[in-house]
Amino acid sequence: MKTATIPSLRVAPELREAAEDVLREGESLSGFVEAALRAQIEQRRTQADFLARGLASREAARKSGRYVPAAQVLARLEAQVKKAGKRKE
Repeated sequence: MKTATIPSLRVAPELREAAEDVLREGESLSGFVEAALRAQIEQRRTQADFLARGLASREAARKSGRYVPAAQVLARLEAQVKKAGKRKE
């Protein structure tokens, strides 16, 4: 597979220094930038998928006329938080 380049990026010296300060042992700045780019791509894909599922769910609810009241959703979430908190103790 051929490789491609990402356009060079001009940044303030402080940003470059901050990035260099957090590099791990043996990690290069270009490796750090590539990892950050990959992570951001994955995060945006995940976000887009989440949004698409939410919009599809909204449409399904509109078509069926079946909705779950917000109070019921919040009560379920609070119960999950309490249960998770008890497991940590």
